[in-house]
Amino acid sequence: MEYKISEIVAKTDVPKSTILYYIKEGLLPKAKKIKQNVHRYNDEHIELIKYIKYMKEEMGSTNEQIKLALQQKNNSFSSSYTMLAPLMNTLSGFHPNDKHYTKKEFLEHFDLDEALVSKLVHDNILMPISEDDYTEKELSIIHLIENFMEVGIDYKIIKEYVVHAQELAKLELQMQTKLCSVRKDENFSTLWKIMFDTLFNTKEYIFNRCTYKALYQSVKNEIFSKAQ
Repeated sequence: MEYKISEIVAKTDVPKSTILYYIKEGLLPKAKKIKQNVHRYNDEHIELIKYIKYMKEEMGSTNEQIKLALQQKNNSFSSSYTMLAPLMNTLSGFHPNDKHYTKKEFLEHFDLDEALVSKLVHDNILMPISEDDYTEKELSIIHLIENFMEVGIDYKIIKEYVVHAQELAKLELQMQTKLCSVRKDENFSTLWKIMFDTLFNTKEYIFNRCTYKALYQSVKNEIFSKAQ
């Protein structure tokens, strides 16, 4: 379908000035020119505006990041790393201000046990983004394991986290494959919302609520037991 810009504004809740700015910056394709000062937009504009809005509000992406991603937009939805870059950057847990170390620098700077670090990497408890790229995020995991060891408790829960995380990752990849199979220009922004909301909102909600319910029931049972 074709739309006037006023209809696009109504459907996306994005001001006319912002839409024109996105076109000027190359984030959106130009509108179809009917005649002087008369332009028409289509469903692709609506989906792309929704995508841009979502990436800015939910993921904090910049215009340049979005523009680079959209330059690689294609029907496969996932064949380009650039399209997935915002997702991959978030999953990596990297912060722009993070300091990065080679493994040698990491071990020496924080005076770490190389054997322990190597074991944790082997067991997939430590997962540096690359073989020679460590940050203080890895350090926090090592300290946690050291605390387990200090009090003489096996860090079984962390090992189980790895097992379940790997299985969950397989399910998430299956979800991505299914999303790719129904990819159209008309549902582009909806598919991205499904992916991001599942990975960053719903997963956290379900896992944390399950833990909350288990802890709540445990406390409730303890109180009931003491009252007997």
